[in-house]
Amino acid sequence: MPRTLKAERLRTDIAAILQAAGSQPTEARQVADNLVMANLSGHDSHGVGMVPRYVEAVAEGGLVPNASARAVLDIGTMVSMDGQRGYGQVVGAHAMALGIERARQHGSCILSLAQAHHLGRIGHFAEMATAAGLVSMHFVNVLSRPVVAPWGGGDGRFGTNPCCIGVPLHGAEPFVLDFATSRVAQGKMRVAHNKGQRVAPGLLIDEHGAPTDDPGVVVVPQLNGLFGALMTFGEHKGYGMAIACELLGGALTGSGTWHREADTRRSVFNGMLTVLIDPEKLGTRETFDREARAFVDWLRQSPPGEGFEAVQIAGEPERGMRRARAEQGIELDDATWSEIVAAGRKVGVELGS
Repeated sequence: MPRTLKAERLRTDIAAILQAAGSQPTEARQVADNLVMANLSGHDSHGVGMVPRYVEAVAEGGLVPNASARAVLDIGTMVSMDGQRGYGQVVGAHAMALGIERARQHGSCILSLAQAHHLGRIGHFAEMATAAGLVSMHFVNVLSRPVVAPWGGGDGRFGTNPCCIGVPLHGAEPFVLDFATSRVAQGKMRVAHNKGQRVAPGLLIDEHGAPTDDPGVVVVPQLNGLFGALMTFGEHKGYGMAIACELLGGALTGSGTWHREADTRRSVFNGMLTVLIDPEKLGTRETFDREARAFVDWLRQSPPGEGFEAVQIAGEPERGMRRARAEQGIELDDATWSEIVAAGRKVGVELGS
C-alpha cells in the first residue's frame, strides 16, 4: 500500500541517507529540501525517488559530494561556471546566486553552468530569479541514457532537455513555466512503472519503435536488452525545442552533447544556459508591471471551460499542490519507498516504517 509521509520526516530521512553517502550535513539538507519541495510541488519525478540513483551515482564516482561550482569566467554580464559534477541542487543554486547578483548590478547576465549533476526541478532556479524581481530563461540538456526519440526516429537519441521561463508579476505570484521537451518527464514514467500503471497513448515507443502504453520500456531493459523511448511534445515543434536545449545548454556552455551509444552509468549530468534580465535597469519596470498584470487579469476573466474550475497560469498548480501536500503529507508508492529504504541500507542508514 502507498504510504503518506510528512515533509519534515522525509527531509530528515533523505538528508541522513545523503550524509551517509558522503555529503556534509549542510549539503545533505539542501539537497533533501530541494527534493522534498519537488514532491510538495507535485513533481514526484524530480523528488525523493531520485535518491537511490544518487547513491548509485556517488558509488560509481560520477556524482561528487561536497563539490562546489567554480567560476571559469566572470565579466559581470557574462558568467561561465563549472559544476565539477557536484549535486545540481547545490551547484545550480550557487551559480544562480552569482548570476542574480550580476544581473542586479548590470541589468542582465548570461550565465552558463557546465557539468552539474542532476539539477532537479529547473523551476526552482526560476523561482530564485523571480523572487529577486528578475526575468529568467533556462535551457538545459541531459547527459544520461538517451530516452527521447527525434521526430521521425525510432529510438532514443537525447534526454528530456527541459526549458523554463520565470517572470515576476507585480503584487502577485510569478509566472513559472517549466517543462520537459518530451511529452512527459522520464521520472514520471519511473513513478508510473513503480505503481504498476499504464500510461496514455502517444507518449512512448517500445524498443522496436512501435507505440506502447507500458512505461517500463524506458525504465528497465527489455528482453533484448534495449529500451524504448519517449516522444517529444508537439511533434516537430517540441523536437526543435529539444535540439535548441541540447545546443544551448550542452554545446554553448561547454558541458557537452550526447552523441554516443548508451551505457549503464547512473550519473545524470546537466548543462544549463540561463539569461537573467532586470526590468528596472531595462527601463520598462513601470510598463512591465502594469501590462503583465493586466494581461494575466484578462486571462482570468475567461469563463472556465468544461472540466475546469478557473483559468490558471504556469506556477499556480505547483503552489496549490504545495499547500495541499504540506497539510496532508506526501504519498509514496511501495516500490519507490522500498528503493529509498534499500538505498539507505547501502550506506548504513536504517529508516523507520
